Amino acid sequence: GGIVPIVEPEVLIDGNHTLERCDQVTDETLHTVFNHLHTQGVAFDQMILKPSMVIPGKDCPTQVSVEAVAEATINCLLKNVPASVAGIAFLSGGQSIENSSAHLNAMNSLFGSQCPWPVTFSYARAIQQPALDHWSGDSSRVTEAQQKLLVRAKYNSAASVGEYSSSMEKTTVPA
Repeated sequence: GGIVPIVEPEVLIDGNHTLERCDQVTDETLHTVFNHLHTQGVAFDQMILKPSMVIPGKDCPTQVSVEAVAEATINCLLKNVPASVAGIAFLSGGQSIENSSAHLNAMNSLFGSQCPWPVTFSYARAIQQPALDHWSGDSSRVTEAQQKLLVRAKYNSAASVGEYSSSMEKTTVPA
């Protein structure tokens, strides 16, 4: 009791797979995962799903729009994830820092009203990397690195409610 399962089925971004192939694999994966969770008696309303987004592979010659990723991802989730799941918290899954924010934002701004669960983020690298790069082990840079971490967290918080814009990336401190 008292434990919240965080279920993390990830379809890797490595490779040259298309958006459509990622959608097929994610669909099969989520279908299988939820069948097993049901069989094991997991309470969906007491779990968090931490999936990757439906996105073409890094080496795919045909990259798609932010909106296409958002639409494919939300449609796949709506098809496979029970409405009773407590929340969706995405991995950044090797995406660029800006793309992970833009994709999350598009999901919430374009399709958020269709989602029965909150759609948010559980990013590590996509939030931490700018701070780690700036800090680089230099104790005199800790305060600035912390500010960079805060900025990324604010950008992704805005994306979680559909209020992120790529123009925010041009500012040092978000509003």
